Amino acid sequence: MRQIHAIITDLDRTLLHTDKSVSTYTIQVFQRCRNAGIHIFAATARPERSVRIYDRILHFDAMTIMNGARILLADRELRFMIPRTSGTAILKRICSLPDNVLSVELEDGLFANVDIPEWKPVVYPGFPELPGDGGLYKILVSSPHEELYRQIGRMLTEDTYYTTAGNMLIQIMSRDATKWNGVQQMLSACGISPADAVYFGDDMDDLESIRMCGIGAAVASGAESVQQAADVIVGSHDEDGVARFIENTLLF
Repeated sequence: MRQIHAIITDLDRTLLHTDKSVSTYTIQVFQRCRNAGIHIFAATARPERSVRIYDRILHFDAMTIMNGARILLADRELRFMIPRTSGTAILKRICSLPDNVLSVELEDGLFANVDIPEWKPVVYPGFPELPGDGGLYKILVSSPHEELYRQIGRMLTEDTYYTTAGNMLIQIMSRDATKWNGVQQMLSACGISPADAVYFGDDMDDLESIRMCGIGAAVASGAESVQQAADVIVGSHDEDGVARFIENTLLF
């Protein structure tokens, strides 16, 4: 096993339990990593407001959030946004289909066409026009109809791409906003090569990082294609698979 200098982990369905908690065991293992001089980074689709609670517990050295639309380094922040003109064009195409649950992450906060209690958005009835005048980080959309998923690729602009979470939630970002870009930026800021890092993930937006880091690890509860691409498969998120792999394999 090569010497590992950085651990990068997704949060939902990877590090966090189903109830969104972090176990005492995981906290203790991450503390041992810090004591051993191993850097710890987060790479998540979550926005900053819902990551900070875990940052206070786990003390990340840097964070890639919103799939790479924002990268929070120790001394600076990088932002990769969707041009508002592109966002409006995409929203017009999405709104041509019925029954979508639609939300946008802006510098001004989260806005959605319906209330989503878990996310606590501002309910905004004005789509496809964007609210406010802040920069646009992400467009998120899901639907009970297959038509959206068949057409979404044709709805994008040249400067955007999409990925899916749990096969249902479509996430649209700038082409420069990827977890892998965030991983590279975080590692570079600390002078660490990707070859000396392990990445833990579960879903399609983790694939590139899993393939490109020295060790790519998929949780057993993750998507089948992600497991197939990984170097190792660790226990599920509810089994503290990430922390157990770290303790048993990296902390020696």
